[in-house]
Amino acid sequence: MTVRWLTAFLDVPDQRFRAGADFWLEVTASTLSPTRGTRDEFATLVPTDGDAYLRVQRVAGPHGGCHLDLHVDDRPATARHAETLGASVERVLDDVIVMRSPAGLAFCVVGHHGESVRPAPTTLDGERSLVDVLCVDIPPDDYERETTFWAGLTGWELRDVDYPEYSYLAAPAGMPLLLLLQRLHDAAPGRTAGAHLDIATDDPEALAAAHERLGARVLRRHDRWITMTDPSGLPYCLVRRAPETERLT
Repeated sequence: MTVRWLTAFLDVPDQRFRAGADFWLEVTASTLSPTRGTRDEFATLVPTDGDAYLRVQRVAGPHGGCHLDLHVDDRPATARHAETLGASVERVLDDVIVMRSPAGLAFCVVGHHGESVRPAPTTLDGERSLVDVLCVDIPPDDYERETTFWAGLTGWELRDVDYPEYSYLAAPAGMPLLLLLQRLHDAAPGRTAGAHLDIATDDPEALAAAHERLGARVLRRHDRWITMTDPSGLPYCLVRRAPETERLT
């Protein structure tokens, strides 16, 4: 099984969908595709160059999040392999298999349609940036099981980074997203894994100011990154890293 491409879905609460979609269109310099789905709930963020790898979805209820699509050649075989590693199937549709990882993160197995070109960084208010990481936020008791699952499912090497609570999967060159795996310090009983996006930028402080002008809010400042929320309430991070980099160190 080979993962050909990754897509991150921003799952935005229905009542704040327009605000959330407009924000991500602006910060990624993208255009919105025509909506699709039985409730017009899905749309793609179409980049100015390269192949699309970000999408938005309206979701019911007050809380949103992120989930991941794995683009593969053989959906049933990939789903069966994921099940042997501890995942579960939630729904089988005509063109997608909806699953949950061992720690409860939603992901979908979808077909590959030739996507291969990683988009270039974009510029907002003079600051370069690129959405380039999906970070899986894992309750501490599930961390080893979840990291083993994603390494086994993708076949990518699991590597350490400078912070002991993180590791990442070394994706093939050209993949639009890296998968970062974060061990949460604590978690409420019954909490499942979630995910958020990271944006690489040369200057997180300057980019945070630009994002605030678009309706985002700063939650916390760290030594190398700033935790933000978008206008719909979804968390994400601005990380000091050259936007062209395809590896985390």
